[in-house]
Amino acid sequence: MLSDIKAKPGVTEVFNSSQIPGEIMDMMVVNTQTLKDNPALGKALTGAWFEVVALMNAKNAQSKAALEHMAKASGTDLAGFQAQLDTTKLFATPKEALEFATSKQLPDTQRKVADFSFAHGLLGEGARDANAVGMSFANGVMLGDKGNLKLHFDPSYVQMAVDGKL
Repeated sequence: MLSDIKAKPGVTEVFNSSQIPGEIMDMMVVNTQTLKDNPALGKALTGAWFEVVALMNAKNAQSKAALEHMAKASGTDLAGFQAQLDTTKLFATPKEALEFATSKQLPDTQRKVADFSFAHGLLGEGARDANAVGMSFANGVMLGDKGNLKLHFDPSYVQMAVDGKL
């Protein structure tokens, strides 16, 4: 983990993802057709996410046990895992996640990510430009190739969580 590397003598951190907020996202991804065929899966995953985040933030014995288990599964100890969490923005509430998912900033940020990805060959050899991959967002906003929609930033399940309808 980064905290282990940074602890070594002579190591200097020159960059971290906090310098590019919103550009590197930890997210849950489900195949579009699978989600259409199984909407209960989307509800279950969304509910589980917010239950786990609430547990992680509870600051009690159950929280500590859960975090220790996650740390072990991540190949580190609790201090190392906590150091990683300290550099990770987790949306603690459905409302907070919904604000991000429906913001104008999300498509703007993803445009920058697409531009970077294209410039560095990350979209594949067949990509003619940064618009090769289509993305859809809240409020009908779309970027890239509408005929090649691959990323759907769909806030509907988070909205259900906000509304208490999971």
